[in-house]
Amino acid sequence: MTAFTAPIAEAIWDMKYRFKQADGTPIDETVEDSWRRVARALAEVEANPAAREEEFYEALSDFKYLPAGRILAGAGTARAVTLFNCFVMGTIPDSMGGIFDMLKEAALTMQQGGGIGYDFSTIRPKGAAVSGVAADASGPLSFMDVWDAMCRTIMSAGSRRGAMMATMRCDHPDIEAFIAAKSDPARLRMFNLSVLVTDAFMEAVKADGPWELTFGDKVYHTLQARDLWNRIMRSTYDYAEPGVIFIDRINAMNNLNYVEEIAATNPCGEQPLPPYGACLLGSINLAKLVTDPFEDGAKIDIEALTKLTTTAIRMMDNVVDASRFPLPEQAAEAQAKRRIGLGVTGLADALLMTGLRYGSDEAAAQTEAWLKAIARASYLASVKLAKEKGPFPLFDAEPYLASGTMQQMDDDVREAIRTHGIRNALVTSIAPTGTISLYAGNVSSGIEPVFAYAYTRKVLQPDGSRTEEEVVDYAVQMWRDLKGDAPLPDHFTNAQTLPPSEHVKMQAAAQKWIDSSISKTINCPEDISFEAFKEVYAQAYETGCKGCTTYRPNDVTGSVLSVSEKTEEQPKPDSDGEVIYISEPLDRPQALEGATYKLKWPDSEHAIYITVNDAMVGTQRRPFEVFINSKNMEHFAWTVALTRMISAIFRRGGDVSFVVEELKAVFDPRGGAWMQGKYVPSILAAIGGVIERHLIAIGFIAGEGMGLKSDPQAQVVSIGTPRGKACPSCGQFTMQMVEGCMTCTSCGHSKCG
Repeated sequence: MTAFTAPIAEAIWDMKYRFKQADGTPIDETVEDSWRRVARALAEVEANPAAREEEFYEALSDFKYLPAGRILAGAGTARAVTLFNCFVMGTIPDSMGGIFDMLKEAALTMQQGGGIGYDFSTIRPKGAAVSGVAADASGPLSFMDVWDAMCRTIMSAGSRRGAMMATMRCDHPDIEAFIAAKSDPARLRMFNLSVLVTDAFMEAVKADGPWELTFGDKVYHTLQARDLWNRIMRSTYDYAEPGVIFIDRINAMNNLNYVEEIAATNPCGEQPLPPYGACLLGSINLAKLVTDPFEDGAKIDIEALTKLTTTAIRMMDNVVDASRFPLPEQAAEAQAKRRIGLGVTGLADALLMTGLRYGSDEAAAQTEAWLKAIARASYLASVKLAKEKGPFPLFDAEPYLASGTMQQMDDDVREAIRTHGIRNALVTSIAPTGTISLYAGNVSSGIEPVFAYAYTRKVLQPDGSRTEEEVVDYAVQMWRDLKGDAPLPDHFTNAQTLPPSEHVKMQAAAQKWIDSSISKTINCPEDISFEAFKEVYAQAYETGCKGCTTYRPNDVTGSVLSVSEKTEEQPKPDSDGEVIYISEPLDRPQALEGATYKLKWPDSEHAIYITVNDAMVGTQRRPFEVFINSKNMEHFAWTVALTRMISAIFRRGGDVSFVVEELKAVFDPRGGAWMQGKYVPSILAAIGGVIERHLIAIGFIAGEGMGLKSDPQAQVVSIGTPRGKACPSCGQFTMQMVEGCMTCTSCGHSKCG
């Protein structure tokens, strides 16, 4: 059996990619079995499957080529899952029926394991007239809430929750509300948000000119472009969202701009896609292709890189034919254009091995050279496939070669495409690789810098105990193996110390030869000034990036995992917990004040009565208990259970406002109801809304969807250095922002799937 280079790699394989029976019994005994399964499945569509299977197996071996997780987990299993990671869904019609048809399509797609992206710019703004019903429109954000609730409910393949991207044009009348949406820590948590920024808007920002917010032919509002830009920047500075997508540049540089227009991306942004477009992803592991690492002559073996790229393109093209699709429209789109996204991982490690400091001019130039070699080999491999199997059905040589990306390609490649066509309309993309990078031995993710040279993770043992193990970056471990205790060279750098401008420099260098886009996070220090922060986005636009995603530690999304080379020994309590909440249930006074609310759910004959009683704790009035009653006996069991559970939580004290958000997020698959002009996804969500209104009335929370009005002064004991939020999968405080997604370095859990 191939030795995994790190214990975490084997754990990731076993948890995420190993084929098992329903009861957990392994079918793949070794990682070689997994490689064989994938190679055989992707070779089945070939004229000579046996020969291609060996070629594919060789590419997969030793973690040289890393297909995306959906392929590793799903190929050859006969399971009803898609091998495509993400989709951009159809254009949302501006009608109630059309909107909910799109919601159904989204649910079906997420059920098979696909993340989704949507442009909500096509829905009329809040307050616009709705003809025929004498009502005003609720606006796109109200429907985004419905999507968010659906996503919380639908469990996609392999127990993954789906990820979603929502975009909105910078000239939509509701853009200001869209920008501010994530300031509420409980709202739209299943979405990544990005503003579609046009060239005209950027020119208006530079000129400090006016900017019209329009829908259809109507101008709803005019404001200064620079004021709107500052709102985007301020929200991103404070809450890490929304991201920015330079949509005109994406469409101008698109190889397919003669047959499609793009208005959205997949959840992590590396694949701008047309309606029903799908992203098929894979990565070349550059760290495995360096010869003589850390020596004077260290370099990437370009011949090996070209050979591996050629095989990877063939494997990915076969996935188009081997995969299932949630919707027939997605299958038709994939077959018509055969779009794939081959990228890289381990770039930062490869730079370290060749003596280059990530972020330097030399490293940027080398990155550009390596990615040009991959782009060239990818296009030529796809031309070879076109000669053998035919070009993609919508290929038209002259407009294709006139696109922005193709204009800079070498003349011999362009002539080959003109003569023979090309099998895949787009071939390159750089996707998030957090989990597969851990699986490959903790190589650096995508084109990101090394996050940390080493860190400690806790591992759950079969007996329930936890042990600690060191997780070391791949290049650092290789240095230790080759050089022993010799100190790391000066060119070693990591995400903790890299200036934002050097992040942007590396993204721009990579983007030049990527015909789709790049998922990358530009980490900014917490104390960066607002003006310096805005300059990051200006630099991204001026240097040719297709988008920009930053992460600055903040109160809403938490802090990035802190890493230090040395920490002083800290006293530890008897408990093994990372954070200890000390709180005894509050005693119940003889008499309490409260209020009773009547809730009439449209589908129920009898009303529900909700009583919330309060207690005074110090100078603060806070909820103490809840009673839920109804004549409808169908509701009896769950209302009693809910009464007891919520009351038990309230009596513990502290910040109990999360109860409201949990209830409001419950989605009833049978459908919700419209109440007072707002869609409520379930009767439980309606109860949550009643409790929320009570908490606002007593001054416990500041407003709808908002947090505590004052500090509940719950006792909290923190041990150790500052940390980010706990991972929802393994509970460890090792969440970090990588390539636009919060990712756990302990178990590989990622918001983006």
